[in-house]
Amino acid sequence: MSSARGYLRESAPGWTRRVWALIWKESLQGIRDPSSVAIGVVLPLVLILLFGYGLSLDVEHVPLAVVLDDTSSEACDLAARFQLSPSFDVWRVTSMRHARDLMLARKVDAIVRIEPDFARHLALGDAEVQVLVHGTDANRARIIQAYAQAAVGQYGVRCAAEGKTPLAGPVQVQSRMWFNEANESRHFLVPGLIVLIMTLIGALLTALVMAREWERGTLEALFVTPIRAGEIIIGKTLPYFALGMIGLALCVLSARLLFHVPFRGSIGVLVSVSMLYLLVSLAIGLFISSAFRSQFVASQIALLATFMPATMLSGFLFDLQSMPAVVRMTTYVLPARYYVALLQTLFLAGNVWSVILPNAGVLAVMAVVLLALTRRMTRKSLQ
Repeated sequence: MSSARGYLRESAPGWTRRVWALIWKESLQGIRDPSSVAIGVVLPLVLILLFGYGLSLDVEHVPLAVVLDDTSSEACDLAARFQLSPSFDVWRVTSMRHARDLMLARKVDAIVRIEPDFARHLALGDAEVQVLVHGTDANRARIIQAYAQAAVGQYGVRCAAEGKTPLAGPVQVQSRMWFNEANESRHFLVPGLIVLIMTLIGALLTALVMAREWERGTLEALFVTPIRAGEIIIGKTLPYFALGMIGLALCVLSARLLFHVPFRGSIGVLVSVSMLYLLVSLAIGLFISSAFRSQFVASQIALLATFMPATMLSGFLFDLQSMPAVVRMTTYVLPARYYVALLQTLFLAGNVWSVILPNAGVLAVMAVVLLALTRRMTRKSLQ
């Protein structure tokens, strides 16, 4: 009995020494490795600047041709609505042929035609405005069409205020956008960018580093030591976990200081759910590197299994509800889908627990399952 107690007293310090030695070794290797520094530090900074400043789904300064077939004061007033709008750069033309030539030359992306007798039809309550949009980019075309309709709607509101018959009929629509009042695409793009950075650090970097050690044979050297499979996983996970949290801090600071993205939730909740997603990403990277022990194969599998789905199928760039049902069903197995929902909710809406708890619960289950599978794969390789 006394010998057993003595073994337990000695095993605990031995366990901690082995794990700390692995963590220290992994940290030094990461600092000395240029590729690890590039993926863990440089690439997140590049992505932050690229997505924050270079990528925008907002449409601004749209070149627009306004055809005035009616020179009445009412028609000129409506044309002035487009000129005063920050969304348009207006070309005033006097013929539809000239406007069509401008669109064919891609000098304008839309045409607004104010037809003859506009003032008379306005008094009768059946005035119409024709809007033609270049449709090669369907998403941009829809946005331009909505902007044009908004300008016409504002004119209708003014007509109603002055006692004239509004263009939109007797009922006027007053719209308001919740959670993104400025209607800035970067307000949801920048939070979604955190998903890509955490995925890069967690899955891709871990898969590359572990596969490199398989190729060099350094892991086989560990297998002949008393170190256990769980200790290897902990020693390999914690340094990149810390690197991922540094990436999270860079993203949050950039979102607030550079891009002025609102943050309405709790920082504690944000850190907690980010830790869950980072554990999932690390477990995926370790699992991939245990199954495919080649750097090239592991990196390709990691990109296909994590980074590409996080970009295309998480709701980061594309609306999930607009996808086909079969594709939409596959997104439920992707951890990035739940993390994107959590980030956009915390940044733009706040602590909405009906969204936070289910999505965080799914990530927690995924983390437990994937870490268990990774440990099993590592234990098999030890045999």
